[in-house]
Amino acid sequence: MLSPTPLDARFAAYSPRLNRPPFTIVSVLLHVGALVLLAVLVDMAWRQTGLFAWSVGLAYIGYDTFLLGFVAVMTWSLHRQQTLPPPPPVAVPETLAVLLAAHNEQAVLVATVKALAAQAEAPDIILIADNGSTDATPAVLAEAFGLEPAPYGEIATSPVLPSLRWLRVEQAGKAGALNAVLEKIDSDIVLTVDADTILLPNAIAAMRAAFRRDPALVAATGLLGPICDHSVTGRIFEWFQTYEYVRNFISRFAWMQVNGLLLISGAFAGFRREAVVAVGGFDPDCMVEDYELIHRLHRWSCDNDLGWTIRVLGEARAQTDAPARLIPFLRQRRRWFGGFLQTQYWNRDMVGNPRFGRLGTMMLPVKALDTVQPLYGLVAFVLLAGFVVTGRFVLVLPILGVMLAKVVLDLSFHFWSIRLYRRWSGGMVPEGSARILLTSLIEPFTFQLLRHVGAAWGWIAFLSGRSTWGNQKRRGLLARQ
Repeated sequence: MLSPTPLDARFAAYSPRLNRPPFTIVSVLLHVGALVLLAVLVDMAWRQTGLFAWSVGLAYIGYDTFLLGFVAVMTWSLHRQQTLPPPPPVAVPETLAVLLAAHNEQAVLVATVKALAAQAEAPDIILIADNGSTDATPAVLAEAFGLEPAPYGEIATSPVLPSLRWLRVEQAGKAGALNAVLEKIDSDIVLTVDADTILLPNAIAAMRAAFRRDPALVAATGLLGPICDHSVTGRIFEWFQTYEYVRNFISRFAWMQVNGLLLISGAFAGFRREAVVAVGGFDPDCMVEDYELIHRLHRWSCDNDLGWTIRVLGEARAQTDAPARLIPFLRQRRRWFGGFLQTQYWNRDMVGNPRFGRLGTMMLPVKALDTVQPLYGLVAFVLLAGFVVTGRFVLVLPILGVMLAKVVLDLSFHFWSIRLYRRWSGGMVPEGSARILLTSLIEPFTFQLLRHVGAAWGWIAFLSGRSTWGNQKRRGLLARQ
């Protein structure tokens, strides 16, 4: 058990989890109202004889279409080549440290460290935040970098790669390990990188430039591409997740335009250390510590009128190991969605609150509706299947017509977003119109349902308060080595 630190004291004073804020009227109306509406629409399935018997599906499709329209409008600027101004010269360059979170990552740790050391602008420090590893990590680090384990809580330095450090802490979760590292360094910029994430050669240079260019920038995420193994299931999961990541990052760009970006990727994210320390570091009890931290950064900025910004950087790119099997995929989505529900609940006072600008009046109300969107999607599918089984084909045909229209709309948006993303990311997504067409046709009945099942499992994890990271085999990175 780690002893309390000054960072812990700041967290205790500022965490909405520990200092429960009140509910806002808007928050209650949105969260409760969305559930009540779901019950009402399900009831209509037995009372209506026409298309409105499938009102749950119509609501689901209508909401998703509205969000697509918003993203399309807000990402219009991406159709032009983005030309970034050069960062201003500085007398003393800001120092940058990479915090490499690791727990039993002996298989991929060396490759990740070597990719960091080979960056076009190498980090000043690469610090492995070893969260109680019990595998052969010490032997691997000794052989590759001459590192010998120091006592827990003390930093060991590599004689082979002087920028490489190793801090072992008793198992305290990823957030606890990162907090322990934050207490040990004084770098201006810190990058959190998961041990299963490989940065492309110019990624750190892009992060440095972004923070130098914008003094108000306190957190940024790079673009991530998923990699799985070469098995049949691995190829399928990589295929679907690749296009899912495209949509997610395009959506983040859209919300960035209204200063409403909340979701960054802790697998590859940059922070101003002083900002993270100001709000108390990472929350060790949250399933998605990176997402929760962004809420506190927004809070602190608003409370102190600092004008801080959060950005997604198309010029900073990486690849990350992604689940290649069904159960690991569902476990990942359970944790992601359960953590999202935790954070939404803890920050309930921000929902609809104009004090937080468009984040409060636009983004968080959308997130309130997103808490039940997967439930709408699953119920809509179950009702459609029920109509088929019970022979209510007079309903099935018009429903399929609506779904076909939605597929055509999604396909148009998909082609548009792929084009934008290829320009923005420098070609991180593969070409091929046939692949895009096939994905749009089969995803609503396959991968999208799996995502919703994982989210429903996340609801169980949130309500029960039981969820863990789980162990994931790094099949993708090992297959590429």
